[in-house]
Amino acid sequence: MFVCHVALQGCLTLQDVPYGITADTGGHIKYLLELAQASALDPEIERIDLVTRGFLDASLGLNYPPGTIARDGKIHLIRLDDGDDRYLTKEELHQRHAKLCDAFVAYLKQLNTLPDIIHAHYADAGILARHAKKVLGIPYIFTGHSLGAVKRQANGMTNTDLERRIATEESVLETADSVIASSRDEAEAQYAHYTNIDGGRIRVIPPGCELKRFEEAIATEKVQQDVARFLRDAGKPIILAIARPVRKKNLAGLVEAYAADPTLVEMANLVIVAGCRNSISELEPECRDTLEEIIRLVDKHDLYGKVAYPKSHDPDDIPAYYAMARETGGVFVNPALNEPFGLTLLEAAAARLPVVATDSGGPNDIIERCGNGILVCPTQPTAIAGACREIIGNRRKWIRFASAGGEAVAAYDWQAHTKIYHRLIGELTMAPPFRRKYRRLLVCDIDNTLLGDHEALREFLEWQAQNASTIALGIATGRSFHSAQAILAAEGVPTPDVIISSVGSQIHWYDKSRRRFVEDDDWGGRIAGNWDGEAVVAVANSLGLRSQASLENRTGKASFFLDENNPEDIGRKFDNAGLDVEIVASHDRYLDVLASGVGKHSAVLYAADRMGLMQAQVVVAGDSGNDRAMLRACPRPIIVGNYSDGLGEDPALSHAYRASATHARGILEGIRYYDEVGNW
Repeated sequence: MFVCHVALQGCLTLQDVPYGITADTGGHIKYLLELAQASALDPEIERIDLVTRGFLDASLGLNYPPGTIARDGKIHLIRLDDGDDRYLTKEELHQRHAKLCDAFVAYLKQLNTLPDIIHAHYADAGILARHAKKVLGIPYIFTGHSLGAVKRQANGMTNTDLERRIATEESVLETADSVIASSRDEAEAQYAHYTNIDGGRIRVIPPGCELKRFEEAIATEKVQQDVARFLRDAGKPIILAIARPVRKKNLAGLVEAYAADPTLVEMANLVIVAGCRNSISELEPECRDTLEEIIRLVDKHDLYGKVAYPKSHDPDDIPAYYAMARETGGVFVNPALNEPFGLTLLEAAAARLPVVATDSGGPNDIIERCGNGILVCPTQPTAIAGACREIIGNRRKWIRFASAGGEAVAAYDWQAHTKIYHRLIGELTMAPPFRRKYRRLLVCDIDNTLLGDHEALREFLEWQAQNASTIALGIATGRSFHSAQAILAAEGVPTPDVIISSVGSQIHWYDKSRRRFVEDDDWGGRIAGNWDGEAVVAVANSLGLRSQASLENRTGKASFFLDENNPEDIGRKFDNAGLDVEIVASHDRYLDVLASGVGKHSAVLYAADRMGLMQAQVVVAGDSGNDRAMLRACPRPIIVGNYSDGLGEDPALSHAYRASATHARGILEGIRYYDEVGNW
């Protein structure tokens, strides 16, 4: 397989990249090189081209001449000659789009073999990929890295350059065969600002991370001394934050949260590592203002001797800070107003340090996957302080979160990333399959049903591969569509034929001929017509229900924490308010309010009908309360052995097969039972 990456911005080299030499020589280059190096380890990958723009600029060195090629094993670096030797910033690249497109296609045409796929990084590269697809028919993947529309929303203002960038992104998204996002927030919230991308073409594949130096971290004497000079009692647990001193990182909010909780102030010290400075006055305005605000808050709340904000650090000091916080029994906090991914959370996890993280953005995925800390609303100081107190004050919980760090290392490495990435490339480049009519449909819940036992899943996947030509695989889950897609891909589950997500409020079909998921608009329209979201939230607020993260809420579904509330009492309150809704409780913790007629049960029956199958040809499997209605409604249900929420004792489920085996083995046990008692 031949993969061609296009990345026009910055100073790209195969070794010794001069990171920071220009504003555009940063994280996307590191991502690209690490992805290419990891991809090259796969024997199925024969060649990798990295295509960038050549230039001559004495101030940047003479390592980037146009028209040259460098090579390192399977990886080739090609510098296009667009007829202009100047170095251009990302804001200036639009001037050369036409010439770069010509140079790119000319390069491709002189190759003995065309690439199987083009992967464009940032919108300017996407213009080249779009042109190559039009001229040569090569499919392309797009990774945005950062998006103009998100920047516009965050800043509350725009300009000509930004609007041009957004228009370019829209153009590239329109014809991209697939879009890779790093997190569910990027897939579901950030790309929601664009009109030319549908969710079915977005794949969430978390980037790999080099975490070995954090796994091996120790608290150095230098770091301990840098912190100790601020603190009266340096032996107390440390609440650690590491971030650039900009408003969106909410470091001042963390100081306020700490100061407002006297118990926490007495219990722990606060250490803020916020970049390097010789003098605050020399910093750019936003960084200067943020640091001055932190110092004012320390003075206002008389936190001297309890808060440290070191002036500088070397790159090698960062792992030591995590280790120091770990050795004191502390916690790492990321209080950002929005965190697109959350690399620092993975670094902390690898260092075996529990975390408290914003519930806005990528941390949702990390905490859900790794179980290494607590999510909080970044605008609620009491929630931030309470979570810190909860972890530091409960040694059993601290150890559990610290031990979960191994999950992060395993889940977010480049080998895991490239395994999913290469499978996606395979899907996009394979010949369109013969359209077949399935004779049966198996629909499984994900968490604690299909997933939860790796060996059982392996046995299930062997069975599924043998029966894939006659039995369609469906998923019915409380997870969102992109969350479901990401976890299934990470666990090696083949692309399902249908994903019923968000407790039945969305249905996506996998279109094999177009190699993408397509949302069922008819189902979406039915839900929208039965949903009054504002009224639902008003009743929930009157009951004091705590809302789950914003990503868990959508048309047809509002999600809350159950806390000490009784689901039946909540249902009566909604009835009294004149709202016809479905109430679903699960795991004694979660509560979903759904539009009337919505749920896994109705979605499964709808999907079967769309496939031309009778109910007797459908088997469903689940483990918890949000599977109850689905299991009740279908004539051939399976309750896996590790069930919860009293499913096994529910008289309305007396027709269900209750497996003795757990997780995916329980699914197989139930399938064999239904095979024995009669065809399904």
